[in-house]
Amino acid sequence: MAGEQGSGPGGDAADRFAIAERAVAAIGTTLDARRTAAELAAFLVDEVCDSATVDLYGPHEGRRAAAPTLHPVASAGRPDLLETLEKIPREDVSVRALDSGRPITGSFTRGNGTSLITLSVPLVAWNRAYGVVLALRAGGQFTDDETAAVHYAARLAATHLRHAQEHREVSARVWSLQQALLSDPGRPHPNLDLATRYLPAGSGVLVGGDWSETVRLHFGRTLLVIGDVMGHGLDAAVDMNAYRSMLRYVASTDLPPHRILRRVDDAMSEESGRRPATCLLAVVDPARGTVSFSSAGHLPPAIFHRDGTADVISLPVGPPLGTGLGAYELSSLPLDTGDTLVLFTDGLVERRDEDIDTSLARLAALRVRPDQGVSRMLDEILGRLGAEQADDDVAAIAARLRHRS
Repeated sequence: MAGEQGSGPGGDAADRFAIAERAVAAIGTTLDARRTAAELAAFLVDEVCDSATVDLYGPHEGRRAAAPTLHPVASAGRPDLLETLEKIPREDVSVRALDSGRPITGSFTRGNGTSLITLSVPLVAWNRAYGVVLALRAGGQFTDDETAAVHYAARLAATHLRHAQEHREVSARVWSLQQALLSDPGRPHPNLDLATRYLPAGSGVLVGGDWSETVRLHFGRTLLVIGDVMGHGLDAAVDMNAYRSMLRYVASTDLPPHRILRRVDDAMSEESGRRPATCLLAVVDPARGTVSFSSAGHLPPAIFHRDGTADVISLPVGPPLGTGLGAYELSSLPLDTGDTLVLFTDGLVERRDEDIDTSLARLAALRVRPDQGVSRMLDEILGRLGAEQADDDVAAIAARLRHRS
């Protein structure tokens, strides 16, 4: 309930400012609409009323939509009052508040003769209504200051609801774009078994610029690519497509991996505003039983052997693409028929407040079930490392020489 009025000059103003500060701290801690509604209801019960409920329109509804419907989302306060509230036609009170665009007070009497006071306030931000909050008190009118406090909290919550809706809409657009850009990688040679995966981070984060790619080369060789544009959101997704397109073009000239990276770095560093990107290339040559690598600031690959054990391959690492610094090196090693090569982005292994060497050691310590297909093995690796709960997007590609009878 509200505290006592200030005793000195300016006391009322100080009280109102203090309530506003507490509202800012308590409401809108996440981009989840239901959480915001629950925070609003809890704040009002702590400050000005006995019980509160919040009704919201659906994600794609609003006051101007055809036949919009309010949905109960959150409530807080005395259970007996909330039970009573379910029995009164609060829809009428809510509609009056939404139609007027301002707080509406009302009253009714319970069966035991107790007088209840209601205060209904629309959740409006930038001329759009997102729902309504109804505050309830057992006896005693709401003061002007209390009404103002409810109104302020409602407007604050509506602003956060607007941000949450914008986040959902932008995320959906970026996700659609990235899915279009992350169409299945190019077709490898038939002498290579291949599996790819892309897992977006949680809903609280915009998708990023992770990608994987394969390019079919001459003489039975296949180029494997894994890359990660720095940052998240629409710009990262667009830049990812630019890097991917440039790399495809340069790779078609059949240059060795380190020279491909040098060409791409030169070209992308001349384009103003492009974000840097890490990238790892691997050319698999089944005829020679070798794989050649070159890295532009990317994490090293891993090889899972026939017995299910793993090794993280140490490689020389050049600067990220788009920096114009060049200087990439080539490394080669044998690749046996039973080996599975895995390239991945940092979201697979990195964890908050953990050294990257510790993260890579966790990968190297994995022992997966041997004698399983490439796709199943990649799924097991992702599952064992908790890729579904990763803080960042995860892209991965696994390849194995196909057994020739």
